Amino acid sequence: MGQRPEEGHIVLADPGGGAFCVIEPYNAFLDGCGTFGELACYGTRDLGFFWSEALHWPLAWDRDEETAVQSPLGGTKVAWGGPPVAAKTVPNRQRFALTADGQDDLASEVDRLVGLGAVRLSTGPDGAVEMADLDGNEFWVTAQAV
Repeated sequence: MGQRPEEGHIVLADPGGGAFCVIEPYNAFLDGCGTFGELACYGTRDLGFFWSEALHWPLAWDRDEETAVQSPLGGTKVAWGGPPVAAKTVPNRQRFALTADGQDDLASEVDRLVGLGAVRLSTGPDGAVEMADLDGNEFWVTAQAV
């Protein structure tokens, strides 16, 4: 699945065919993580910068076209593996869902994300807004009842 022998990890697949890596615990990338070290996503370096701004999470890694963000509280890193990024042919099976504090905040949050480079795709019957990030990955922004 694309790893080189010197990278020191193995790639397995879940029952649905989704690939995941098993990385040794002493790997520097996993510093500051809990038991579940990383959620790895396909994407460009710029996607890490986008999600850092979108989530208000600091960039925790930026090397060799790979970026990662991590909550200011620590825990799991969300990483993007860099080019080459395969062309999207179908919507993603899994996607992020962001929650704004209410309908007014929903509109301003959508505007903020568009300002960061996201694209508004559709509005669901519940008012949730489907968007796409810089690489075309779909995500939802919903309003939390206040």
